[in-house]
Amino acid sequence: MIYKIFPFFLWFKDYSFGNFRIDLLAGITVALVLIPQSMAYAQLAGLPAYYGLYAAFLPPMVAALFGSSRQLATGPVAVVSLMSAASLEPLATAGSAEFIAYSIVLALTVGIFQFSLGVLRLGLVVNFLSHPVVNGFTNAAAIIIASSQFSKFFGVYVDKAEHHYETLIRVGQAAIDYTHFPTLLYGVGAVAIMYGLRKINPRIPNVLIAVAVTTVISYFTGFNKDTYVTVDAIQINGFEEKVEAFNHSVREIERIGQTRADVGLDIDNLKAHADDSHGGKTPELVRLESEVEILSIELAKAKKLSSELRTELRYMKFTGVSQSENYIFYPMGEAPSDMETDSSTWRISVGTVELDPSKLKFTGGGAIVGKIPEGLPTFVVPSLDGKTFFKLLPYAIIISLLGFMEAIAIAKAMAAQTGQKLDPNQELIGQGLANILGSIGSSYAVSGSFSRSAVNLQAGAISGISSVITSVMVVITLLFFTPLLYHLPQAVLAAVIMMAVIGLVNVKGFIHAWKAQWYDGAIAIFSFLVTLYFAPHLDKGIMVGVVLSMCIFLYKSMRPVVASLSLSEEKVLKSADYYRLKGCRHISVVRFDGALFFANASYLDEQVLKFRNEQPDLRYILLDARGINDMDASGEEALEMLVKRVRSGGLGFAVCGVKGQILDVMERTGLYDEIGKENIYADSRAATTAIIEKIHRGTDLPEGGCGACPLTQYLPLEDQKHINKVMTS
Repeated sequence: MIYKIFPFFLWFKDYSFGNFRIDLLAGITVALVLIPQSMAYAQLAGLPAYYGLYAAFLPPMVAALFGSSRQLATGPVAVVSLMSAASLEPLATAGSAEFIAYSIVLALTVGIFQFSLGVLRLGLVVNFLSHPVVNGFTNAAAIIIASSQFSKFFGVYVDKAEHHYETLIRVGQAAIDYTHFPTLLYGVGAVAIMYGLRKINPRIPNVLIAVAVTTVISYFTGFNKDTYVTVDAIQINGFEEKVEAFNHSVREIERIGQTRADVGLDIDNLKAHADDSHGGKTPELVRLESEVEILSIELAKAKKLSSELRTELRYMKFTGVSQSENYIFYPMGEAPSDMETDSSTWRISVGTVELDPSKLKFTGGGAIVGKIPEGLPTFVVPSLDGKTFFKLLPYAIIISLLGFMEAIAIAKAMAAQTGQKLDPNQELIGQGLANILGSIGSSYAVSGSFSRSAVNLQAGAISGISSVITSVMVVITLLFFTPLLYHLPQAVLAAVIMMAVIGLVNVKGFIHAWKAQWYDGAIAIFSFLVTLYFAPHLDKGIMVGVVLSMCIFLYKSMRPVVASLSLSEEKVLKSADYYRLKGCRHISVVRFDGALFFANASYLDEQVLKFRNEQPDLRYILLDARGINDMDASGEEALEMLVKRVRSGGLGFAVCGVKGQILDVMERTGLYDEIGKENIYADSRAATTAIIEKIHRGTDLPEGGCGACPLTQYLPLEDQKHINKVMTS
């Protein structure tokens, strides 16, 4: 029981100092990859970069302590980060305090769901996500993740559109208008460094080296160049009015949004106290719901206007003229000839909040990470009420299942090499606790990482102590080394993400699925296309794929294989249609493959009727029940009706190969007696031999030895003589 509650105690059986030294080196190696990756993934999740370090602090250690895999490296991962951002975008603006709070609460919700599944031993629920669906989704997610970094690569800023492809069009338009080439150079250079070092030796910490080199170059070349000026320093007629118009649009969005939220609370209160008459509707409730609709339309208009004004301001390019400690900005190419301008192209930094006319931020260089708060995060239990929990639960379920599926797939792949025994439910508990305790330390949702787990395994990690060492290294970084990351270019973090998700692209998976079953390939392709089209609403791709998989499953369950059997050259009963075998005109051997239940009960009768119509000389039907592994009341009733209908038509009926659980149902319902003990055989050989004797001996039909019936060759001649003696006696 102690080992079940605290599985990490198992690490210390036969553990030595030599093992610790190996785990120490492995933990440090993983940390060197984790620290820059976590910062990049945090931005993918719509959070400031340092929240990635918070997510890399507690979760790796907690997941290792309470999980079952000793090499699985937990922390921020690309797909879960993207899913987290996509789930919360409708609820709050990315990067805002509200968005950060939602991200942390989402991690707690994910953790509670995963932990509950693990405790209740429901790890098998992950099987609802079939491999074709996951393959289609992950391929689409890889493309979405990589392309979402293009704006940072080109150094442009655009508003996100409703669909990801529309956002990419905006990025392309902005890049054509102006690309910051130093930013592009840093991104391409980081990719070249990581790719080159990976080719030379995969063990080299290529991500860390790329980050270190580009950060040093950024510091010494002055890559970042920001300044703050008043609105009076902008030498453009009407510029102050443009700023005020933009600020007014932002205030309108806040006002309408707050009004709609207040009306929404009034609606909730009315619904809570409404009676059941008229379906709970009252004139006041209808009026308030109409008001919410009107406010939603007004809010959409305000957001559209604000976006147009923001885009107009972002497209403005300026020439800077330095005067003592301040700058004066002119439109590009319009500075007076007698003034000395710098070589930079300046742009105004515009976000989704009001601009301060007394402190406008202008940027003449590239974007960097900037200041990272020193020290550990504040440890606070996130505020989670029932309303927020149920609002986030649908997103949490998808993230939980997808994240766990990724984690357990990685863990199984490593266990196949190490020979370690895995417990999926214990792994769910570990992942759940990692997210729960991580949220207390300001972490967003995390999962097992394929790339870092591979690094951990290659480094020779023996136990989860390596993950504990990784967490300690992140703590040391948070306490002492965050100032070193100030000048890290954002384009380099974008390059880190793009290189990391290349491994998610798996075109062979589509081909493999199609070869296995065409409909599996079609589901994978359709999930891929739907995920791409509806991005950033990634849950739609998953849901469509799951629904398609369930529809295929139900269709196959409703239409199982019902085959007519005949004797092959190997003297084995096989499908006559598939193997093109000649069957007996008088005996039909029918095999039903699948559970006989309410959804397909009538299908067996339909197929038997078809065989009867195709064989006018039919005298006997043998049901080969080896493929029936379950039978409910509807299936039992359908089988009983089939027996009566066949016999009322003057045909014989027998069953062979009945499994124990099916026999129990038949005995309890009386179907066993209805069929008759003498008509229930242990296997197809005994059944076929006995029926041949009934049909071909002492009847008007040709005798078995004449070769008219292919089934007579089922048994050797000696066995036929023995049966003849038994029949005679």
